[in-house]
Amino acid sequence: QVQLVESGGGLVQAGGSLRLSCAASTRTFNTRAMGWFRQAPETEREFVAAINRGGDRTYYADSVKGRFTISRDNAKNTVFLQMNSLKPGDSAVYYCAAYATFAVVDMTTRPNYWGQGTQVTVSS
Repeated sequence: QVQLVESGGGLVQAGGSLRLSCAASTRTFNTRAMGWFRQAPETEREFVAAINRGGDRTYYADSVKGRFTISRDNAKNTVFLQMNSLKPGDSAVYYCAAYATFAVVDMTTRPNYWGQGTQVTVSS
């Protein structure tokens, strides 16, 4: 079982930045790729970014490429999402996700575990 707890969401003006963190309570953290997804009201949950278990390969949705950066600290069982140049369209609940152990992931891979989500609101 993997428990994921997100933090760092909030209200920010357009053009601003936020850094999300996700703490994972599992001894298998460094065997799992990790990801971030988001869901705005009345929309489906969508992929935002993912990072492989070693942290040397990352994947991004086209909508956030160049603005968001995913990273991880395996020593602290934590994954981060640095969000810059935020737009009102980025407003959503952001979910941290953990994939199956040793899975090779891409943007279509379904995670195995989800956090409870953290709200990000970008005002215009």
